[in-house]
Amino acid sequence: MTVKKFAVTPGFEVGGTLFRPEQLAVLGSIVGPDAQIEMTTFKQLYVAMDEERISEVQEQLKQVGLEVHPAGFVSKSLITCNFCRGAEDAGLDVAKRLDEAAADHKVPSPLKIGYAGCALGTSEPLLKDIAVVKMKDVFDIYIGGEPKGIKANIAQLFMKGVTEEQLLPMILRLISIFQENGKKKENYSRFVKRMTPEKLHELVSSSVEITA
Repeated sequence: MTVKKFAVTPGFEVGGTLFRPEQLAVLGSIVGPDAQIEMTTFKQLYVAMDEERISEVQEQLKQVGLEVHPAGFVSKSLITCNFCRGAEDAGLDVAKRLDEAAADHKVPSPLKIGYAGCALGTSEPLLKDIAVVKMKDVFDIYIGGEPKGIKANIAQLFMKGVTEEQLLPMILRLISIFQENGKKKENYSRFVKRMTPEKLHELVSSSVEITA
């Protein structure tokens, strides 16, 4: 038997990233007794199971509203807050579009992108590789957070006052720069230090019109 791994998330609504009991029940009942399910630090479940059954299982998981993503060296699904200020105020629609656009890109090292609907930052966005924080009608982007190890650090402000129209192109450009210039297994905080925030700002600014 060849074992392969994939990731599962419940998506997100007001209330945050929550697995419903019936979703977990279906997951547990169909993956098989030999499968392994691991909770990750980025709000995904990793499922390792018989590769021959994966397509069938993934289709059944989608039918109960679960999202299926690749595991490994990809940009992860968006790690969000609980949208405690409500869908509109916290930018739920923007977060959904960002999740759809930014997840599952192959990268040199797993890339975690955080989103917070206000400055309270309950999703701890500044500990993520790339963070988006909604500030009234605009967004601030942070880069280079590192939550692990003795050299853990807070992400630094990269761009302030980014409009909704600018946001997705900027995040996608940051991902593509990492794809093009990152070294194999180089985590994003080291990449930011090596490239320097100033150089990254220049590369993003040259391809995305900045009016803020």
